[in-house]
Amino acid sequence: MAPEIWTVGYETLLPEALVAELEATGIERLIDVRYRPQSRRAGMSKTKLGLLLGEHRIAYEHRRELGTPPDIRVDYKQGHVAAGRERMERWVEEEAGPSAALDVLAEEVASPDALRTVLMCLEADPAVCHRRVLVERLADRVPGLVVHDL
Repeated sequence: MAPEIWTVGYETLLPEALVAELEATGIERLIDVRYRPQSRRAGMSKTKLGLLLGEHRIAYEHRRELGTPPDIRVDYKQGHVAAGRERMERWVEEEAGPSAALDVLAEEVASPDALRTVLMCLEADPAVCHRRVLVERLADRVPGLVVHDL
């Protein structure tokens, strides 16, 4: 069986809808890849989201090192997706923290006992989010990785 990972952006989802989508997919662990796991949307900040997911037996982990640093996030917010993507790719592969974090995630995803894991950020469209860079770099480390966007 090929290793798999899912991605999701909560931009258009309320907390209950996010949980319903994760449960329908059989997700066992959510990795929050926001640099700052805070949200203006009620229930989507780290503590409350972690508690809600726990009530549904979905593990919550925040991995800041996989988030978009503020100076790169500006490119994405201003619609300069190609520039943001290029800077994110460089940052992920050239900085020790993100690269090591991707190596750890690759080992977890490739494990025969891997949990069904989703990477979560705000942006609804994965094509204009740093999640796309993360899963592409992850696929370089995990042969045959299948990526599903929710």
